[in-house]
Amino acid sequence: MQRIFLTGYMGAGKTTLGRDLSALLGLSFIDLDVFIEERFHKTIRQIFAERGEEAFRELERRMLHEVAEFEDIIVSTGGGTPCFFDNMSFMNACGQTVYLRVSIDELAARLEMARQTRPVLQNRTGEALKAFIRESLESRLPFYEQARFIFDAETMDTHDDVRKLSEWLAQILAQ
Repeated sequence: MQRIFLTGYMGAGKTTLGRDLSALLGLSFIDLDVFIEERFHKTIRQIFAERGEEAFRELERRMLHEVAEFEDIIVSTGGGTPCFFDNMSFMNACGQTVYLRVSIDELAARLEMARQTRPVLQNRTGEALKAFIRESLESRLPFYEQARFIFDAETMDTHDDVRKLSEWLAQILAQ
């Protein structure tokens, strides 16, 4: 039985790498945000707007505990998931945790293209976007770095890049 939790900042590639890794290892894949959206028939953005962050984080914690009951699964967590309650120690206790580490410059390049789908980023570009990432990443690093494995996910430009990272991560997880 395997449970693998992928953590990291938004844009780190948790979903992209998670899908590929799950296919490679023959495991099920769950994106925690998508799981929540499907369960509540609302987007994360709507849940935040209606209930506020505190209520969302509690709901997220409950859904994390639910998916952690599943076997042979890879879970892509939300960027903030490890940073609330005891989520990181909980994930460490019931599976393997991987922090996908990506530089601020690379995160900014990836997120620049996704600004319209991420409300917190909509009015930030260039240096303002990098400053925002730097500040929020700094506060999240103590949680991310509690992962059992810290994995460099810097290069994901092509499907071949993603496949190479998946194969490399699979070898690390098998040790």
